[in-house]
Amino acid sequence: MNRAGAREWLGLSVLLLPTVLLFLAMTVLFLATPQIAPDLRPSGAQLLWINDIYGFMMAGLLVAMGTVGDRIGRRKVLLFGAAAFGVASAVAAFAPTAELLVAARAVMGVGAAAVMPSTLSLISNMFHDARQRATAIGLWAASISAGVALGPLVGGVLLESFWWGAALLAGVPVMALVLVGAPLLVPEYKAPGGTGRLDALSVVLSMATLLPLVYGIKELAKAGPTAAALLTIAAGLVLGTAFVRRQLRLETPLLDVRLFTNRLFSGALAVFMLAAVALGGVYLLFTQYLQLVAELSPLESGLWILPAALALVAVSTYTPAIARRIRPAYVIAAGLLVEAVGYIMLTQVGVDGLPLLVAGFFVLYPGIAPTMALTPGLVIGAAPPEKAGAASAVTTTASDLGTSLGVALLGSVGTAVYAALLPAGVPAQAAENLTTALSLGGADLAAQARDAFTGGLNVAAGVAAGLVIIGALLSIGLLRRVPPTEAAPAAAEDKELVSH
Repeated sequence: MNRAGAREWLGLSVLLLPTVLLFLAMTVLFLATPQIAPDLRPSGAQLLWINDIYGFMMAGLLVAMGTVGDRIGRRKVLLFGAAAFGVASAVAAFAPTAELLVAARAVMGVGAAAVMPSTLSLISNMFHDARQRATAIGLWAASISAGVALGPLVGGVLLESFWWGAALLAGVPVMALVLVGAPLLVPEYKAPGGTGRLDALSVVLSMATLLPLVYGIKELAKAGPTAAALLTIAAGLVLGTAFVRRQLRLETPLLDVRLFTNRLFSGALAVFMLAAVALGGVYLLFTQYLQLVAELSPLESGLWILPAALALVAVSTYTPAIARRIRPAYVIAAGLLVEAVGYIMLTQVGVDGLPLLVAGFFVLYPGIAPTMALTPGLVIGAAPPEKAGAASAVTTTASDLGTSLGVALLGSVGTAVYAALLPAGVPAQAAENLTTALSLGGADLAAQARDAFTGGLNVAAGVAAGLVIIGALLSIGLLRRVPPTEAAPAAAEDKELVSH
């Protein structure tokens, strides 16, 4: 089998740049939220959507963009996404209103949806040797980790010297490099015979399934089983059923839902998504604790995160080497159990618990690395080569949707607990969020609000611990037949086993 040379590895670097950026863009505004609030004066709902809409648009369109890449060319879709993301980043950076910022972040999500599946599927086409491909995918996962980790640090550095919009401008030069470098170093790939018509109704149904579900989950966590929450969740499930039935009837479906009957494919996705849900929600609360409870500056917050971030990148990079000797299922499960220990540590954090908070984060953050490094390769390996773009999109959807749902679900759980723990008699506005409570002034109210917020973090961390423990059990139960990378000759047999 042909081994990749210098051009492929240089091309990989071009693909890793936007991968780092796209996940940096998902987290960079977490630290900027306290600055955006007084500047643009968003409502509570707008503040959530400023953080959420990027991930939701990205998740909702990933499958469509991955399928389009398979049919018209993955590099073409990559370049379209890079251009859209770069322009929208500039608009978002200078947005004068909360409404325009939400809209620009939505367009950034569209661009990200085009870029992400293209990067992973092009890697699968560029690297044919199993060990090289595993290393390349491990570096891809490490670049996601770097993006998530660098978001607060880059944001902190920029916020110390500039306004909040500067944190978004990094997207412009990075995407410009992609537009120049990809045509020179990354070969185009289009699936043979993959020129079937894109079904517009399927794209609409996929989006119409996602958004009501997410909205309903947020409302359910915040206000309980209200009629609006239950109706929107029900609508999402009905539309999701219609989407699946339509895919089964189409000759060239947007998403081949039969792939989910493969135990390896669906099991790896489930593990990936559970880990992303847990981390997404707790990460937002963690960064808010650093600034609003511990009263650190954005730069100080980023520096506190840096050691755990470096550990995460290192573990992501070296995990493929470990998986050459040990079955991936056990490597993934071990990482998730370590992550659970970190979440349990966070359940014990108090208002003055910064050292324990950081120690717990240092334990849990690298724990997700094996999941990020190994599950994308398992998912793509379970799909036919001509559907690698769609499989890559589904993988990224699970990660991105999981992170966004984590922000919505665990963030809402934390908010609900926060509101419940506030003593009677505090101003009604204080129950909206900690930022609002602190802006009202008063030492007693600030202390009460910080204590209530910490209680919300404790509960959300406990939920996250339960999610990753379930993920570890699923990994052992569904993925254990996948052999180590060094046992490649046995892979075909094991792949057949896990498809039933």
